[in-house]
Amino acid sequence: MTGNSKIAIYGALAANIGIAIVKFIAASVTGSSAMISEGIHSTVDSGNSLLLLLGMKRSQRPPDRGHPFGHGKEIYFWSLIVAILVFSLGGGMSLYEGVTHLQHPVEMRDPFWNYIVLGVSILFEGSSLIYAVREFNKTKGKFSFFQELSMSKDPGLFAVIYEESAAIAGLLIALAGVFLGHYFEEPMFDAIASMLIGVVLILVAITMVKESKGLLVGESANAEIVKGIYDLVNADKRVETLYFPLTMHLAPNEILLALDVEFQKEMTVEALFESINGLEERIKEAFPNVKKIYIEARNFGGRQRPWQIETID
Repeated sequence: MTGNSKIAIYGALAANIGIAIVKFIAASVTGSSAMISEGIHSTVDSGNSLLLLLGMKRSQRPPDRGHPFGHGKEIYFWSLIVAILVFSLGGGMSLYEGVTHLQHPVEMRDPFWNYIVLGVSILFEGSSLIYAVREFNKTKGKFSFFQELSMSKDPGLFAVIYEESAAIAGLLIALAGVFLGHYFEEPMFDAIASMLIGVVLILVAITMVKESKGLLVGESANAEIVKGIYDLVNADKRVETLYFPLTMHLAPNEILLALDVEFQKEMTVEALFESINGLEERIKEAFPNVKKIYIEARNFGGRQRPWQIETID
């Protein structure tokens, strides 16, 4: 977990709390359904930021007997809860507000404040999104932004990016709904905008659920890292056969690695330990996120040695 993701969450939290208050005030003055949905959206986003911060704090607890690999995956659990809240509270309540105002239209009063609030909100949400994207780009690899985002293991960044993107989309929809409702003097546009905001939030929530689920059930490290580890170990002249490396993310910046290696059969025990220690050092130097390494050593004939090498930071 990086300090950059924490700062991104704090920035989003501060923006969402202030914006939520202003949106609800504007909604009470103008009677806009879209503004109520946007207020709900910002409130849910504020709560989500707090949950992500809680998950980050709890994930940093040290290992214990009940959790020998630590508590790193707890951040993935809380990111799943965030996705569920976005789906149920954000998306569900926005749809409910839209349907209610569609059935019982409320004439919009003085939409001027809606325009002011939505314009300011777009600036704040846009600034938060730009910062999160910049921090994400500092750690992204050679793939495109969207490919890297789908492969990201850090909910502190990808959740903020998804939420802020949904916020910008929701604000633009709300702006269009308020304008059309005011221009045509037809409250139906405002209600439809509220429903569309709900649909956007539901789609974002489904994406976040998919990301969190993959990490919770033991997602592998990125293919680039796995291939890099394979090439590094396979390049060692003392390695006869290397089976495909097994990896799993225990936390955004903590990878578990298991290697099944057949070394040269002529090697002594001392040479074997020296070779394994050298491999461990080179792997951790090349891939700092690999924190725990288990190497099962076999001789060339494929028979398992009577020992298993285990190296843990």
